[in-house]
Amino acid sequence: MTRQTPSLSHIHRFVDGDRAHPLLLLHGTGGDEDDLVPLGEAVAPGTALLSPRGQVREGSANRFFRRLAEGVFDLADLEARTQALADFVAEGRRAYGLGAPVALGFSNGANIAAALLLRRPEALAGAVLLRAMVPFEPQNAPDLSGKPVLILSGAADPIIPAENARRLAEILTGAGAAVTHQVLPAGHGLTREDLTRTTAWLRGLAG
Repeated sequence: MTRQTPSLSHIHRFVDGDRAHPLLLLHGTGGDEDDLVPLGEAVAPGTALLSPRGQVREGSANRFFRRLAEGVFDLADLEARTQALADFVAEGRRAYGLGAPVALGFSNGANIAAALLLRRPEALAGAVLLRAMVPFEPQNAPDLSGKPVLILSGAADPIIPAENARRLAEILTGAGAAVTHQVLPAGHGLTREDLTRTTAWLRGLAG
């Protein structure tokens, strides 16, 4: 069953399923609340999906936070939007009776998922970060002890330098997260290998 409920703080789509282990779907620049639903259904069949729309507009494109240039983020806006998204997750959990979700984010959505881990780790049970980069360098690392995180980077990604992706893995590992970082023979776009590895990783959590 699918429900769309704009009465919460973010326009979103909810796909019902296993509510104990839901996915929080976070789209990339130009996406919306429908964008990652097919991916969520493919990698975690039968799982409840909570998919908000980013509240920032860049031209005609939806984003989760503002940027000043490619790879240069508006850190004040990122902070505010991260807090607002964490509050939305809490609203969605109450409204739909959900457990803590695992974030599944792509690009801009992966970056704000990483920011959630660093700013509001209680909002997430873990995260799959597809083509993510460092959202900011935390002054004080949160306690992410044992929190599972999968980072899938593209070896030929023209947007995210390999060192930046490695630094993100280092930051999260240093905070105690159980990080798996894999570099795929891909660019910035997603491939079948992303789907295969994400599916296997999520099954490992459930198993």
